Amino acid sequence: MKNWRDLEKPEKRSFSRWHALLMVFLVVLGAGIGLCFTSFPGKLKRGLKELMEPRIVEVPADEQDIRRQIESRLRSEMEIELQREMESIQRRANARVEEVERTYKGIPEVTGLPLGSVTDVRKLRSGIPFVTEIQVDEGGLASAERVDDASYAVKYQLQLTLPSPARTVQELEAQNPGLAGMLPGLDACLQKAQVSPWFDRLYRNKAERIQRQAHTLNELLTKHNLYDCETMLEFEGAGGQKVFLMQAEMDVVSDGSDGDRLAEMPDEIVNSTNYQPFTSYGWPKQTKTPNPMVAGWKKRVEVGTAELKAATTSAERKIWLKDRIAYLKRGIEDMKSRSFLIAEYDPFIVIPVNLLSSSDASVPKVGDYGVVIHGGRIYPVIVGDGGPSFKVGEASLRMARELNPKSNPYSRPVSDLKVTYLVFPGSRDEKKGPPDYVKWRDRCAELLKCVGGLAEGYELHLWEDLIPKPEPAPETPTPAPADAVPAPSAAPAAPPPAGSGR
Repeated sequence: MKNWRDLEKPEKRSFSRWHALLMVFLVVLGAGIGLCFTSFPGKLKRGLKELMEPRIVEVPADEQDIRRQIESRLRSEMEIELQREMESIQRRANARVEEVERTYKGIPEVTGLPLGSVTDVRKLRSGIPFVTEIQVDEGGLASAERVDDASYAVKYQLQLTLPSPARTVQELEAQNPGLAGMLPGLDACLQKAQVSPWFDRLYRNKAERIQRQAHTLNELLTKHNLYDCETMLEFEGAGGQKVFLMQAEMDVVSDGSDGDRLAEMPDEIVNSTNYQPFTSYGWPKQTKTPNPMVAGWKKRVEVGTAELKAATTSAERKIWLKDRIAYLKRGIEDMKSRSFLIAEYDPFIVIPVNLLSSSDASVPKVGDYGVVIHGGRIYPVIVGDGGPSFKVGEASLRMARELNPKSNPYSRPVSDLKVTYLVFPGSRDEKKGPPDYVKWRDRCAELLKCVGGLAEGYELHLWEDLIPKPEPAPETPTPAPADAVPAPSAAPAAPPPAGSGR
């Protein structure tokens, strides 16, 4: 028998490297299937419940659009989350493969205390001071300490301070200078304003979300996104017009589609699994021109249907595919019959969906008019979309680029709490339709009179329609009928009179 100490190289085992790699691949594949296709419906259901809390009374006119938008956004967010989890599984699998290769090649393990995943720690403390303290004590026998829960334990305490809202024009101007100069009647209005109960609800939603994340050591809401709202105030202006004032940052949304106005969109958008063709504001389609996003969604249905029929597709995967295909088909039917705002071209703002779907008449609803005030300028907008119940301060890409031309879906135009959103609840038109920027401007100018109007020297921004217009087809002459009688030719000139010298 050979002594293992005398061996310079390990013996070749029947359990080869490729067997090990195959084992790792199967483990990863099984984990991925279980992760993606069994928990997704539950996550979607929990997400819907979270967005719709507290209990609400739906607004019938908007219910279909709001629910469509909620489902679309949730599915996109969940798929991004699943992609991150799959990448994490892949990283662990790669580490396992490296371990198998080291064992196969006889490479010794590096000794010492492992430091863990630095990336995970950085995610945990995004913008949050992270303080650690390790205490080492002398104990008893190992056999006793290994069964004592207190011998090896982690105590995790997260300190969270919820902010107080700004109430006065002076507090608002500390972030948005010149606000009172643009709206001279605002100070008097704010003296009778009340803090909206939705401000407290917003920060409670944030705290509850962080609490859930902390219990499972998930990536926490960043400090930037925690403190994204300076205030929410409610008051009545002249004539009893309700006014909702919010001061916050501005993030960017890039959703929406409308075949009537924009018949073509870039392939990377049409074929994107993240781009959402819907907004909460929608209206009946007016032409037969198909929505450009339909083609991409039909392609996804075809791919999913083919996979569903494949004999090699697992039962868990088929459950997910059926749900996904049904969702895509519903979306296709919606796009065939309705049109939506386009974030790249239409100026609109986003309000938390729990406000939009509540029965509270003091808060904004889909289609209500409002203005965005920043940098000494005032922009007319409408409430066009709904966002998460734990986040505020979002606007369309068109609105964002007006504040900062470098804005894009991954780069916000304003990171500080310097944007004032003034919305007029109950001001929306009875009938929704395509954007009319001139009408929006005139309506907002009229509504601003309830807070004293604009100061001299200020005027509302006039939005330009940037949607490319198709070039008119060249005119072709109409051919004459085959049996048409030709027009008579001109009569010959009369001969000159005698004696004319010709």
